[in-house]
Amino acid sequence: MVFSLACQNKKVDEEAPSKKPNIVFIYMDDLGYGDVSAYEAGTLQTPNMDKLANGGVKFTNGYASSATCTPSRYAILTGTYPWRNQDAKILPGTAPLLIDTAQLTLPKILQNQGYHTAVIGKWHLGLGNGSVDWNQQIKPGPNEVGFDFSHIMAATQDRVPTVYIENGQVVNLDPNDPIQVDYDQNFEGEPTAISNPELLTMKWHHGHNNSIVNGVPRIGFMKGGASAKWSDVDMADHFLAKAKEYVLEKAQSDSPFFLYYGLQQPHVPRTPHPRFEGKSGMGPRGDVILEADWVIGEFIKALEEAGILENTLIVFTSDNGPVLNDGYYDDAVEKLGDHTPAGPLRGGKYSLFEAGTRVPFVTYWKGKIQPGVSDALVTQIDLLASISALVGSEQSAPDSQNLLDTFLGKSEKGRDAFVLEATTKTALRQGDWIMIPPYPGPAVQNQVNIELGNSSDYQLYNLKEDLEQQNNLASSNPEKLQEMIRKYEEIRGSNGQIQQLELK
Repeated sequence: MVFSLACQNKKVDEEAPSKKPNIVFIYMDDLGYGDVSAYEAGTLQTPNMDKLANGGVKFTNGYASSATCTPSRYAILTGTYPWRNQDAKILPGTAPLLIDTAQLTLPKILQNQGYHTAVIGKWHLGLGNGSVDWNQQIKPGPNEVGFDFSHIMAATQDRVPTVYIENGQVVNLDPNDPIQVDYDQNFEGEPTAISNPELLTMKWHHGHNNSIVNGVPRIGFMKGGASAKWSDVDMADHFLAKAKEYVLEKAQSDSPFFLYYGLQQPHVPRTPHPRFEGKSGMGPRGDVILEADWVIGEFIKALEEAGILENTLIVFTSDNGPVLNDGYYDDAVEKLGDHTPAGPLRGGKYSLFEAGTRVPFVTYWKGKIQPGVSDALVTQIDLLASISALVGSEQSAPDSQNLLDTFLGKSEKGRDAFVLEATTKTALRQGDWIMIPPYPGPAVQNQVNIELGNSSDYQLYNLKEDLEQQNNLASSNPEKLQEMIRKYEEIRGSNGQIQQLELK
């Protein structure tokens, strides 16, 4: 028996890479299934995203956990369904930390396996305990849930505070000009989009009419911190420089690293650097996707130049599906042309239909993953268990499935089912089918012009035969409907409290 185990261990050692791989998540913000040209569903050309998609495993049934940002970010880091946490919804910039500091996270697992861990870019998972003093050390935050290094924006580009935060400290803050942030009430004498529209360089459509920073109206009120405020048009370059600096430094180390790289594109406000302005012909939304594509190319180049691309697993995906008008007049609708951000899918961001959660999803590892296309059902929730297995850890989370062979292109077997979420409402995806329970509320969110999936009736679609979700089979296939309802209730339990979508 000892001899047998020794032989097995010897075989494992021979097959294992000499060093644990570096791991990078490139996490886009509101990038749709049709926005990546490798998915052959839109007209934008994204050669660097395509390099990953065509050089790795391109998943056609890859899902975010949710049709909005915060819940998906929660799920990808914790391996937990976001609907299990009632606070996992779109957070204001002043929200407390959503992840419990005692909770298992992917970066904690990797730290335990000798990894250095970093988050650079968008966070939007809350900071502090609910009453943050932005002028002092801000904690708990990323550094308290598994990240050794963090250089982030607190929430989103359209929310205050509009500053970068590194390891819990606002970058370039002048103590004589302290920051104040409030999401309910403005500070006396501070201009807003409503009181001082003449100060705007970007016009708001809905919400986004509070404090003005760099001519852009935001959600929430902010005073002070002038020297710390970011430059919107330089944000992509800023985060790229930080990401490159990080990987070049870690390439000199004996320890592997995990980098969670949260790009802000193509979330609003869409503020391309002048180098990319007008390049897409589709207005700022198209331009910032081209900007993000360039950023990804530069980042891959940095890995190559550091000599570590062959020992780096890259996961490229998006936190939810696409949206055109998401609060600003920026020609996203008017200049769309023939491009289809959702590809053949119905709905978009905020939606229970496929375009809300089915997103570009790619695993790339040069020399280790053979290029291919997979129809396996995979979710971002499964990355925690799968990567844990990759690095030799036995730690996992109950909702995360170990699909390592699938992510490495060695198996076509995905998960059987999962419960997706859109603004507190949930639906079941299983096999070729999706079942959406009845929900009150409007069928279409008119401000963003997206079908939400609300209906007074059950909806049942066979996605293999009807990817566009045009043929509701709930009444014509009652046996399948009941089977799906039973599975849904087995996973979901009794329906939690739902809230109607309210855009601010």
